[in-house]
Amino acid sequence: MNGGGGGAAAAASAAATPPHRRLPDFLQSVNLKYVKLGYHYLITHLLTLTLLPLMAVILLEAGRTDPDDLRQLWIHLQYNLVSVLVLSAVLVFGATVYVLTRPRPVYLVDFACYKPPDHLKVPFEEFMRHSRLCGFSDDALEFQRKILERSGLSEETYVPEAMHCLPPQPTMGNARAEAETVMFGALDNLFRSTGVKPKDVGVLVVNCSLFNPTPSLSAMIVNRYKLRGNIRSFNLGGMGCSAGVIAVDLARDMLQVHGNTYAVVVSTENITQNWYFGNRKSMLIPNCLFRVGGAAVLLSNRGADRRRAKYALRHVVRTHKGADDKAFNCVYQEQDGEGKTGVSLSKDLMAIAGGALKTNITTLGPLVLPVSEQLLFFATLVAKKLFNAKIKPYIPDFKLAFEHFCIHAGGRAVIDELEKNLQLQPAHVEASRMTLHRFGNTSSSSIWYELAYMEAKGRVRRGHRIWQIAFGSGFKCNSAVWHALRNVKPSPDSPWEDCIDRYPVELIDGFPTHRPQQ
Repeated sequence: MNGGGGGAAAAASAAATPPHRRLPDFLQSVNLKYVKLGYHYLITHLLTLTLLPLMAVILLEAGRTDPDDLRQLWIHLQYNLVSVLVLSAVLVFGATVYVLTRPRPVYLVDFACYKPPDHLKVPFEEFMRHSRLCGFSDDALEFQRKILERSGLSEETYVPEAMHCLPPQPTMGNARAEAETVMFGALDNLFRSTGVKPKDVGVLVVNCSLFNPTPSLSAMIVNRYKLRGNIRSFNLGGMGCSAGVIAVDLARDMLQVHGNTYAVVVSTENITQNWYFGNRKSMLIPNCLFRVGGAAVLLSNRGADRRRAKYALRHVVRTHKGADDKAFNCVYQEQDGEGKTGVSLSKDLMAIAGGALKTNITTLGPLVLPVSEQLLFFATLVAKKLFNAKIKPYIPDFKLAFEHFCIHAGGRAVIDELEKNLQLQPAHVEASRMTLHRFGNTSSSSIWYELAYMEAKGRVRRGHRIWQIAFGSGFKCNSAVWHALRNVKPSPDSPWEDCIDRYPVELIDGFPTHRPQQ
């Protein structure tokens, strides 16, 4: 259970959530500086966008020119050496600027999600029985029962082996065993499906929020797969449920520096040593929502990999609200009055998540929205800012920018509120709801289970755009935008392989059609 659970408090909000705890109507209040930031990102790539069409026009016109005209031009240039030198210098300068400023494309060759064995499934009845035997108070047991009932989780989610023991065994050895099982399981599938040799990997980025042993998780992977000695390895800790996007961003930056190589990103969370055994309600929610899961992603900047890659990375936009004390403390690992460690979730979490999301999408908008949407948005924004007009700001239609949405499956209420505020259809949030139902909140890897769901349904076609968005402790909101390079088929050993025909399942008012027993 991740210290980032941006959506973890979502399930805690019962059917009647107090208005001050709900995700705010963030599109009613837009800070102009974040719009400017988005346009700054756009303008930085404007040179590339203008040079390419200009060069294409010049070549096209040259192809249409009569041979006699070309001979006359050559004779003219022979007697105008200065013109020739100036023209050559301009062309060389333009080509040099283009080569130096053009970012290397980053391709997603494939990814793999870990699917735990069936014996790790935790039905609600078993969850409640173990909770009673662990000594939780009656009030804490009733609270957990209500959270499970409203969580949107099914009876088929997974907890680690150590949590199935009575009493639980949250030892360092068991935590290492959980990490190895999840990470190596996903990586074995990834290397098998792509045919890439581990020694060809030049960059490794691992993110896990709450379990950071020595040697590190990245070192465990280097040792297991005997990766090369000059590998650039990174281990991100304490960065919450949005760290998967951060890891992709870091891998992208490394691929801009190191050419012709592969980068592997591993996103997971560790539950074994982070189960809370106290009775404070704000710290009990992660027990009910977080489940075992992990994903491994293979990225490449090799031109030859474009033909077999699934996606190209278009944008990453990161938002950090840590300068605000409330945002910094809203997801906080601490000890309760009895000295028992857990992750405390603030009642203000939903509002803080809404503020971070508002900032993020305001920056992202200029990069992805069509011009028509941007003009409408700016017209109402300028009128409101300059003339203090009492008009409702125009809500950009992000459905025109993306065909698919991977909203972090942190909790039912966050998915509900994003669906409402972004004016999405049920089909757009289906992958998030079904991932939460089948696998629970797998922290930073949940966005990959969602993408795997879309692939298993055969919905991702060439040219489609995918928006991955996640929240995390700090407080952070991060987005990644992918472009499908082909009609995408599900990878071998997909986590949905044996159950996709049963989905989507029917939910009544967002709830599963079962009730946990105390």
